[in-house]
Amino acid sequence: MTAKYLIFGATGSIGSNLSTLLKTSGYDIHLVARNNDEVAALSDKLGCSYTLVDVLEDDFVEKVKADINNVKGIAYCVGSIDLKPIKMVTEQDFNKCMKLNLYSAVEVIKGFQESLKKNKGSLVLFSTVAAQRGFTNHSIIASTKAAVEGLTVSLAAEFAPNIRVNCIAPSLTKSKIAQPILKNTVIAEGIAKAHPLKRIGEGKDGAALAKFLLTDESSWVTGQIIAVDGGRSKLS
Repeated sequence: MTAKYLIFGATGSIGSNLSTLLKTSGYDIHLVARNNDEVAALSDKLGCSYTLVDVLEDDFVEKVKADINNVKGIAYCVGSIDLKPIKMVTEQDFNKCMKLNLYSAVEVIKGFQESLKKNKGSLVLFSTVAAQRGFTNHSIIASTKAAVEGLTVSLAAEFAPNIRVNCIAPSLTKSKIAQPILKNTVIAEGIAKAHPLKRIGEGKDGAALAKFLLTDESSWVTGQIIAVDGGRSKLS
């Protein structure tokens, strides 16, 4: 059986663009998402298999493994935007964000580690520009994604030379989870102007780099945190 690329969060902005890029480039993929209608439609469009699960469920990895066990690469494109002033932040806020972005990613990695090792595979995780730049009300997501960056470099060392591990750190991207922010055109224009390239990111921006990092095109790249942020982390 041909090893596949496993895309978590496949119906999100980056995940759906990545799935399309990989499939149209001739790679075999398997989608993982929690919205039945969206993942079924994407699966039909691309002609690929999928698993319907929520990564907040305790046994979600076993459900995915029941459908696929031969994996060449994994992109964990799951994310959240958790914005609150610190005085309103609770331990539950941190726990949920860590579960979604970090703990579940770790379970995925543990579950498919042997298959990735056998196939000399690749892992791509996702952080955020807010892990390196200070933004008001970002304490939950910035702390959580900083942990993802730490996980990236630790596992890159631990898994070398058999599995490559890299991380993409985007700025705000047009997506379903960003819609509550971007639906206000004044706010959206202000955010766009805060980036040296003067626009909001799109799913295809992060997806293009994710495809490179997942496949053998990047066979000598590991342990990297790479910004796809319109220059915001370095130039603004």
